[in-house]
Amino acid sequence: MKITFYGHASLGIEVGGKNIIVDPYISPNPKAAHIDLNALKADYIFLTHAHGDHIADVETLAKNTNATIVSNAEIAGCYADKGFKTHPMNHGGSWNFDFGKVKFVQAIHSSSFPDGSYGGNPGGFVIEGEHKNIYIAGDTALTFDMQLIPLRTSLDLAILPIGNNFTMDVEDAIIASDFVECDKILGYHFDTFGFIEINHQEAVKKFFDAGKDLMLLDIGTSIEL
Repeated sequence: MKITFYGHASLGIEVGGKNIIVDPYISPNPKAAHIDLNALKADYIFLTHAHGDHIADVETLAKNTNATIVSNAEIAGCYADKGFKTHPMNHGGSWNFDFGKVKFVQAIHSSSFPDGSYGGNPGGFVIEGEHKNIYIAGDTALTFDMQLIPLRTSLDLAILPIGNNFTMDVEDAIIASDFVECDKILGYHFDTFGFIEINHQEAVKKFFDAGKDLMLLDIGTSIEL
């Protein structure tokens, strides 16, 4: 499994011969200006919720790639009404896709489209590939529901927001990593704008002192599991 960071909460995941783009917010992000949106491959587009900083490039990507949009029922329904391919999900449900199993899990946040219309309930994704399993938390507060994840899935990586203000901060993310029983963390949802800027060295040290590995990738760089 290969994971590429495209800035903010945007990710590219290569798993089981398929390409997934998560929460594409690339073209409006000046920090991701070097990423060519039109060059990205996508068989699926995963959306954790409907905020503009997570769906900005959905329609462009879907038109370019004919990808299937996977999200909560309300978001999927919105894009289905526009003629896009979708797969609706809801909390606690899972589905066996052609690259692996996906479960839609709880997130504590808000969710509305940029025009103010209802965006359903926010969520995260647990992806079980053939060899590796990951948790994408989405925008969320720390929640005890995270403790349910390792009851069903042993994780190789947890992708957690760490920018504070709108989501968990670093300290809560460390607790979240305890809850999901995963010591390898990829941080995201930080530095994009002033409200969520963090001290990188301090964040990495706090995770290290807790016996954990926090990775903060440069935009456009990747890790392989």
